[in-house]
Amino acid sequence: MFPELKNDRFLRALLKQPVDTTPVWMMRQAGRYLPEYRASRATAGDFLSLCKNDAFACEVTLQPLERYDLDAAILFSDILTIPDAMGLGLYFETGEGPKFKHTVRSQADMEALPVTSADDLDYVMKAVTTIRHALNGRVPLIGFSGSPWTLATYMVEGGSSKDFRHIKGMMYQSPEVLHGLLDKLAKSVTAYLNGQIKAGAQAVQIFDTWGGALSGPMYQQFSLLYMKQILDGLIREHEGKRIPVIMFTKNGGQWLENMAATGPDALGLDWTTDIAEARARVGEKVALQGNIDPCVLYADKDVIEREVELVLSGYGHGTGHVFNLGHGIHQFVNPDHPKYLIDAVHELGRKYHEPLSEDLDALNNLD
Repeated sequence: MFPELKNDRFLRALLKQPVDTTPVWMMRQAGRYLPEYRASRATAGDFLSLCKNDAFACEVTLQPLERYDLDAAILFSDILTIPDAMGLGLYFETGEGPKFKHTVRSQADMEALPVTSADDLDYVMKAVTTIRHALNGRVPLIGFSGSPWTLATYMVEGGSSKDFRHIKGMMYQSPEVLHGLLDKLAKSVTAYLNGQIKAGAQAVQIFDTWGGALSGPMYQQFSLLYMKQILDGLIREHEGKRIPVIMFTKNGGQWLENMAATGPDALGLDWTTDIAEARARVGEKVALQGNIDPCVLYADKDVIEREVELVLSGYGHGTGHVFNLGHGIHQFVNPDHPKYLIDAVHELGRKYHEPLSEDLDALNNLD
């Protein structure tokens, strides 16, 4: 049993239930912009050691909550844990990001891969439970995974890519191989997220970082189809509580209707999508998360507050909005500046959750 949740604002907004003000968290809120994170990483020795030790993962997950009045914590881990568990040999080159010792470039490579289970990533499950207890009900804990397409890009390319030439070549020349890989990844992600939910995650997010690199038809076939497969297999109720699911495709604003139709509780928006237009298009079906440009955090307090107000007013009155950055926080942001944003969201957001005059009139007429 976990301690009772004291602040459920984030979960209520995802489920489009009334809240007192707009909740806020930040993608990559535990990370390199914080000096305390850099100190923890130095003690751990390297990034993977930080991820694979539940005490360190808990420590860095909680660090931003000690600085800021956030409405959710997110598990500290990496999106490439599943490919690593499949035996591809994840490692990190300084200044170059993640790399794999082995790539998936053929039918034989794909067929040799196992479908992973939660037990194959028990260190992640242990971290989720450790963090959930350490939070002591302060805020909800978000679990997450990369999308099958995003994971596949790293597995086929061997690391980060600007042109995706290997995986797009496979997509057009050998689509059956890529579909086989994505199906294995969808099954693995489903088991991984369900394991996190059983271990204590109270909401989960699917990060489709590279879905926006696809054309419309290819996005439907090679990214969205497999995220829907995951959604269809996820635990949506656990221990009597709804487990909200957030789907986030970077540069995917043109496909919001298709994304909403797959059944998530919320869609994440990057900063290239107008939040008012997004709400008009899909806001009756799903909550929306986002979507201020992360670079706003390089500006002064008054500019940050102005830009926060623009996003809040763009979404407008009522629940169903979780404030976030349009992507992860940048490493060179001044650690003081996120506080300006978070405090502004809570202060300025309240007026968007007060009863409108017409609502009060309707209530008065009932008397």
